[in-house]
Amino acid sequence: MFRRREPVPFAFLAEADRFRSNVAPPPRRRASAGQIAGRWLLGLTIVAGLAGSLILGMPALSTPPSTPVQQSQAADGR
Repeated sequence: MFRRREPVPFAFLAEADRFRSNVAPPPRRRASAGQIAGRWLLGLTIVAGLAGSLILGMPALSTPPSTPVQQSQAADGR
């Protein structure tokens, strides 16, 4: 009728699905205005750095306009 569970080496694993805590975690502390401003400033600095590196790096990533290919006289067999 009733099947027993297989033995588990750690008892707390077998009872984990039945355990419910009645202790509530403490409420989170609100961040101060200085902490919020610091987080915004850090985020803004990171975004500005990424945007600046992209703007400064774009000329290096672009290909120069095609110039006529010069062949040496050695390539003509002369």
